[in-house]
Amino acid sequence: MFPSTSSDADRESWPDGPRSGPAAPTRGQPPAPRTGPAGTDGERRERGGPRRARRAGEPARRSEDEVDEPEEEVVPPVEVRRPLALTIAGFAALLGLGLVLGAQTSGPGNRLPFAFVVFGVQLLFILAWTMAMRPPAVLLVAGVSAVVAAGVDVAAVQTDVAGLAPLGYLAVGGFLAAVLGQLVRRVDRARVTDSLGATLLIVVGVVAFGTLIVLSRIPAGTQAIMVCLTASGVALTVARLTDAVLPWPRLAPQVPRGAAGVVAGAMVGTLVSAVLGSYLVAPFTPTRAAVLGLVAAVTAVLSDLAVGYAEAGRMMAGELPTMWVARHMQGPLGGFALAAPAAYAMCMLFL
Repeated sequence: MFPSTSSDADRESWPDGPRSGPAAPTRGQPPAPRTGPAGTDGERRERGGPRRARRAGEPARRSEDEVDEPEEEVVPPVEVRRPLALTIAGFAALLGLGLVLGAQTSGPGNRLPFAFVVFGVQLLFILAWTMAMRPPAVLLVAGVSAVVAAGVDVAAVQTDVAGLAPLGYLAVGGFLAAVLGQLVRRVDRARVTDSLGATLLIVVGVVAFGTLIVLSRIPAGTQAIMVCLTASGVALTVARLTDAVLPWPRLAPQVPRGAAGVVAGAMVGTLVSAVLGSYLVAPFTPTRAAVLGLVAAVTAVLSDLAVGYAEAGRMMAGELPTMWVARHMQGPLGGFALAAPAAYAMCMLFL
């Protein structure tokens, strides 16, 4: 018999015979990798692949479910240019002065001088707004708007009864003609749906100035024009002057306007209208004049502010600016365009 080479301890560790798997690790050696189903390569792929050991000082690896949130981009505020604000304030003052003095030349049977003044302002409005908004077929829209302006002025002067019905018919006809003209050209046809708002604003703004001629034919209408347009011109001028000195607090980083100018303009315009009402004859009183001036002044400054927001939106959308002078005339012209029908409505309600 050959002597046994295994010790009693080895026999006790193998109760059912020798193991078929790998030997147990000895002290000081790392354990052998698992070969069972839980450690197969297929399961590791399902778990996301083999894990790499992290070295000392290395940050932990992020899971795939964690997504980096985009950081908010800080937009620097647009600089307020004082010379530009002063120039726009001067233009608003001259525009209001011209309309008020033109209304004073109007009288029974002599409304053509005021109609010529209004027609000149309408042409400025068409130039500024078409160059700023740039609808398809710009020349066509501008030409149709000029024809509508002339027709509105003639209708406001020549009709037997002063009313807004002929002006409304001309506004609808001019808008349809401008839209149909854009549909004729294939290049402009794709953008016609986007330009409906711009075309409507241009045509309606032109017609809105014609309400001043109709208002001059109504008793106490010339005085209402003087009160409302003076309040609007003072409000626009004071608002722009305040922006040149104190554009605070900023209403939006992209709009170079301040809330102080808007509020100060509306308040000063209302005050000036109340002072004018104290010097006018009945049916005007300081209270009535203040109410008319308040509505006209607030309408004008808010319209001017809305034009600034629209211009900032076009710049952020990547549209290239055109005609520096025309774009900056857009705000005061839009303010007076909305103040004109507001003056007509307030005159019909209060006077």
